[in-house]
Order: sequence, then C-alpha cells, then structure tokens
Amino acid sequence: MVGGATARSVVSGISELMEHFTQNGHGEAAASWVGTGSDHEMAPNISQTIGPDVLAILSQQTGLSQQELLARLSRKLPHAIDKYTPDGHIPT
Repeated sequence: MVGGATARSVVSGISELMEHFTQNGHGEAAASWVGTGSDHEMAPNISQTIGPDVLAILSQQTGLSQQELLARLSRKLPHAIDKYTPDGHIPT
C-alpha cells in the first residue's frame, strides 16, 4: 500500500507524464496505459518526451546509457502506469 504523501507523488507524476506524452504526440498510447483495455506499446524513441535533462540524470544515477534507459522505459512504463491506474483513470 502506498502512503499518503507517496500516493500523491505517484498521482502527480502520472498526471505530468500523461501531459508530456500527449504534448509530444504519444497521447493515444499513454491513454491506453491508463484505460482498462490493452496497452499500446511505446517505441523507444521517447527521448523528447522524457527530456534530455531527466535522461542525463537517470543515466548518471543508474549507470545505464541513455539508449538503454529509453529501451527499458519503453518496455516497462506502460505496465507501471497500468498498475497504478487499475480502474481506468488516474486517481485523485
């Protein structure tokens, strides 16, 4: 179970991610992750959506190349969003 402050951070993060994906042309795929139907796959070309600053920080913190991070995010992010939105919408 996620605690109050952590739950708010997760919800805020999901909302922000959805906004970024929508603004960068990946809104349909991102909406499928939240919805109750099947999840659309995300192509590894999401660097603009994630942003170069965030990629640089994640790369430094994980020791992974940016290419590997993008590949992993494209595989794992849809499932993570789906897990935190089991009712088909972002919790409030």
